[in-house]
Amino acid sequence: MTLRNSFLLSILAIVLISCKENSKFPSKEGDLLSSHLVSYDSPLLRSDDPAVLIIDFRDQEAYEQGHIPGAINLYRDDIQDTTLPYKGMRISRSMVAERLGKEGITERSTLIIYDDKGCSDASRFWWLMQLYNFDKVYLLDGGLNYWKKMGGTLSTEKTEMNQDIFRFADGPDKPLLVKKEELLKSILSDESKAFLLDARSKEEYEGRKLKEGAKKAGRISKSINIDWAEAVDYGNTYTFKPVFELEKIYGRIGASREDTIIVYCHTGVRSSHTTFVLTKLLDYKNVFNYDGSWAEWSYDDNLPFETDSITF
Repeated sequence: MTLRNSFLLSILAIVLISCKENSKFPSKEGDLLSSHLVSYDSPLLRSDDPAVLIIDFRDQEAYEQGHIPGAINLYRDDIQDTTLPYKGMRISRSMVAERLGKEGITERSTLIIYDDKGCSDASRFWWLMQLYNFDKVYLLDGGLNYWKKMGGTLSTEKTEMNQDIFRFADGPDKPLLVKKEELLKSILSDESKAFLLDARSKEEYEGRKLKEGAKKAGRISKSINIDWAEAVDYGNTYTFKPVFELEKIYGRIGASREDTIIVYCHTGVRSSHTTFVLTKLLDYKNVFNYDGSWAEWSYDDNLPFETDSITF
């Protein structure tokens, strides 16, 4: 091989590696769907199929100010238990089914969910539907922010749907959840090899910020911190970062793809986002979301916690 040919092959190799690193996700629509992601230019968003439903997962006021044409409106209040002293806990499978049926959603529906916060709220709905064994639910990458940035139109007209019946498939919930008692057992066990990941901000993790809904500031003992927002182009496109960047970010956990990772945040919303990233974009196999998260944990003074600050 001549020196010139060797040089050209080296340049080609660099270009190929660069293309691979800068590719965001698989380009084919089917590959994106396998990751439960939908791009702003997906044909699904403009489908005439009545089974394809777009869900604006923001509060009613935001929805009324402008949403993707044809979108119906749901929000966190629709899927959380209001009987507890703290917010955020999921409602039961039967209650979710009843709520969805009222909106005209059935088990035949394909759901595309978005918000305007980098998919954090939308991920909570995605996680809950996955937990209850409904798989046809996808996140709109970049949400409403990227939709508008790419020239997508908005509507202020409310989408009317006829009430229907939603039925979750029979069978147990998917293994995506850890409860308070299970988490405590893992923390106290000398044999546990589970990694505990706090998806909140650094200020919350260190105990320097107390968010409404928690009894005290701090973190669950033995947890490490990676802010959920590191996974998205926050403040700009709000889309998920390329896979190679996500691998670097979550490589800080020090876990293999097979290790157990338990994720929590304040009320299980941001941790649902991190659960999505780890399972659907990075292919970690054993990721569990702590539904109650810090809000529930902080209300029990007998549970172990840590803080770096005594001021809020």
